[in-house]
Amino acid sequence: MPTDTPSETVKYFKKPEEAIARLITVYEENTAVLRNAFNAVARGERPQGRVRRFYPQIAVTTETNARVNSRLPFGHVDSAGRFVITMTRPDLFSDYLLQQLGLLIENHDVPIEVGESDRPIPLHFAFFRGESIDVSGMGDTGFPLSDVFDMPDLNFMDDAIVNGTHESGPNGERPLGLFTAPRVDYSLHRLQHYTATAAEHFQNYVLFTNYAFYVDEFEKMAKALISDPDSGYTAYVEPGNQVTEAGDDGPSSGQTPVRPPQMPAYHLKRPGHMGITLVNIGVGPSNAKTITDHIAVLRPHAWLMLGHCAGLRNSQKLGDFVLAHGYVRQDQVLDADLPNWVPIPPLAEVQVALEQAVAEVTGLEGLELKRIMRTGTVASIDNRNWELRQQSEQVQQLSQSRAIALDMESATIAANGFRFRVPYGTLLCVSDKPLHGELKLPGMATEFYVSQVASHLEIGMRAFEKMREMPRERLHSRKLRSFAEPALL
Repeated sequence: MPTDTPSETVKYFKKPEEAIARLITVYEENTAVLRNAFNAVARGERPQGRVRRFYPQIAVTTETNARVNSRLPFGHVDSAGRFVITMTRPDLFSDYLLQQLGLLIENHDVPIEVGESDRPIPLHFAFFRGESIDVSGMGDTGFPLSDVFDMPDLNFMDDAIVNGTHESGPNGERPLGLFTAPRVDYSLHRLQHYTATAAEHFQNYVLFTNYAFYVDEFEKMAKALISDPDSGYTAYVEPGNQVTEAGDDGPSSGQTPVRPPQMPAYHLKRPGHMGITLVNIGVGPSNAKTITDHIAVLRPHAWLMLGHCAGLRNSQKLGDFVLAHGYVRQDQVLDADLPNWVPIPPLAEVQVALEQAVAEVTGLEGLELKRIMRTGTVASIDNRNWELRQQSEQVQQLSQSRAIALDMESATIAANGFRFRVPYGTLLCVSDKPLHGELKLPGMATEFYVSQVASHLEIGMRAFEKMREMPRERLHSRKLRSFAEPALL
């Protein structure tokens, strides 16, 4: 029967697999109640009273301040106390939870508590397998759905934990993870909307680009890789959840979207989500923030920006690479969440992987490699036509910052990686030199794209292969962790 109060049954587990199984059971049962009740309403039935079910939650309680391996950037709490987080889609996050909960048990020798939270599951979020709530054929039910079901509430979908502004409740409980269940659910639904692919298809290594040319090349590479039984890649997914399995000539499921998505995503899959996702974010920092806000809840291992930029030095040539090791943030979209005075440091593991990948793909090393690639500061702005403004002030600022390239997305993606504790990196390709009379014009652009897109994309994919060989605790640098971090990465 429907209930307005969460179950007080709490179970304790010393094996992460058992805790995850319990989370899945609670979540599946509670969302099934909501779906069944809504379907009954759609048939014209009126529930007796409110239909409410609650998110499961996990918690750990420690009574000592025992030190753990301080080299680990995650998997432990920093003090005694009770740490709690609500959970959604434990089936989707099972691999992630297996590692994270296993480390908690190992580091603190305490059980994982699994029970129901006091946070209701909104009706819309109970439909998560591609279903949608269609009320067009319901007619007049005689009552608002909100009288019977809980609706999404933005008060519980903010980034207070991530931004470091979260305040513990009166009972002193602290967050165990970076995101609450409603916040995760919101992003899982947004991912489907913006990319036309389900969250299940996203991989742990994410490439962002701002040109469709990269999509065409990625498709060629992906289909070649899934046809190679030694590659380790098993499927290729296009918008509309069109899945091409290894050995197939084309998609065996899904369908082409009626309308192209705003930021289409393409997934080259490996077991355990260890493949590569490519997202064409288009142009601008707003898109860059939007999509990284949502992909972050999936806890990817790393993301990279592979895009085009304006070269700011006369010594650069069209087609040269820029490996960012610092950012001038004039994009403005993150100012309220991450103040501009916060530095965005380069991450050594990512930088080394990218530089090695450039050397391998181009066949150059040492001084010869420096001839086609510069490491330096990238400036990101929010005005695509910045060249049309009076130049002296803009040029002076760029010179004072020692910037060597300018674009509209890289600083946003790196800054959101820093904010969400996702390792990040940027490798750009010089497509024009506006300060030196080389504007991006159709003829020269075509020649540039043809010659550089394939090698640029191969570099990004090879860099991810190098990162995949690293232990996760090495890739997830302690530089990304604040003073009192949640235990779950």
